[in-house]
Parts: sequence; C-alpha cells; structure tokens
Amino acid sequence: MRRPVVIGVALLLAAAVVPTAYIELATRGHLVTPEAAPAVPWGVVFGAGLAPGGEPSPILAERLETALALWRTGRVERLLLTGNTDPYHDEIRSMRRYLTKGGVPERAISVDLEGLSTFDSCWRARGVFGVQRAILVTQAFHLPRAVFLARAAGIDAVGVRAGGGRWRAPYVWRELLARPLALVDAWVHPRPPLPAASPLAG
Repeated sequence: MRRPVVIGVALLLAAAVVPTAYIELATRGHLVTPEAAPAVPWGVVFGAGLAPGGEPSPILAERLETALALWRTGRVERLLLTGNTDPYHDEIRSMRRYLTKGGVPERAISVDLEGLSTFDSCWRARGVFGVQRAILVTQAFHLPRAVFLARAAGIDAVGVRAGGGRWRAPYVWRELLARPLALVDAWVHPRPPLPAASPLAG
C-alpha cells in the first residue's frame, strides 16, 4: 500500500475516532441509571422510527418505556417528544398515543414537530421550549452524542439509557459519522437563547 493511501486511511480513522473519544469522555459523568437520575422538569424522548402499522419501532418502544418509568417515579414532570411528523410516518402521534395509554396525561406532554435531528432537537428544546434541566432518553449508542449536544445548547442534561447496553451494528457506523458533525455543530452554532417568556420553561 502506498504511503499517501496509508496516510489518508489514518486521517480518516482519526477523524472518526477522535471525536468519538472526546464525546465519550465529555459526557461520561452525565450518564446515569434511572434510579440515580435527579428529579427535573423535563424528559426529552427522541424519535426512532415506526414499525408496520404505525406502531413504535422496537428501539422507539424502549425509549418510551424508559420515559414512562421516569414519569411514574416522579423523575420528570413533563415529556418533550421530538421526531418526524410526515403524514405517512408520524412518529410524534405514535409516541403520544403510546405514552397516554401508559398513563401520562396530555397536559404533561409537549411535542416538537421540527426536531428532525439530534442537533435540531437539542437546540430547539432550549431555544423554543425553554428547557434548562432535562433527562434525555435514548439508547447507549446515541446517548453520549445527545447529551453532548444538549449541554452544548445550554441545557443541564443527564442521559438515561433505554434498553440494553448493546450497540447495534448499523448504528456504530452511523455514530462514527455523526459524532464529528456533532462537534462541528456545537462549535459553529451559537448557544440558543431562552425564549423571552415561556410558561413551560424550566
């Protein structure tokens, strides 16, 4: 293998591995178990696709079950749902239905119809919904990046893992690509200001 090729491969690996390691180290102290989670005003649940028939995908169901547990134990007062609202792929409607069936009242649910990425969801959580303290709910492969972006947005955020701690193979590659972009987003975009007045801020 020629030297320029070797150097190119090494640079590509560094571009993926270094941001991943940085984000893991930066968020390590902010990942907690449900039992150790603080009581905060908000829980943020990220969309994760739907199964046939419009029901939550297995990954999304794990997130919703974890969110239900946090709400039932008083760890969160409200739940902010973020995700896709395409007419043929309405994650928000499915998430809301799942939670209300689980006992969460409508008044305790807020929805972000424009949270189409983790970055958008975190920036809008603070800038639109006035979220200042929150528990983020997602799987182990996604949690460090979500917590990193939320804290970069100015939210005092901790993360609670949904489901088991295993990394699903397709998401490993997704995270290797997404984490360098998360660093760029956090450094390039200014921290969103809190909304001027929001009865839900907290």
